[in-house]
Amino acid sequence: MISPLIQSNPKIMMGKPIVVGTRITVELILEKLAAGETVEQLLEAHPRLTRPAIQAAYTVEVTTEMMTKSKDVLQWVKTQL
Repeated sequence: MISPLIQSNPKIMMGKPIVVGTRITVELILEKLAAGETVEQLLEAHPRLTRPAIQAAYTVEVTTEMMTKSKDVLQWVKTQL
């Protein structure tokens, strides 16, 4: 489990992170927000989705992105030493 509201299971949606108890992927949530949908529109379109789940999806993505960048920076630093 990635967080209490987000999980990843290879047997569900090919292992993509999803909102627990749904098949709604973090990727879908972020794509819809990036395309201009509002949180209210997301909640209307997906009744099982909650505001805390949307926040958790965003937090998971930001954390993952930061970890990836940190690894890249660390690898670069090692090449400079």
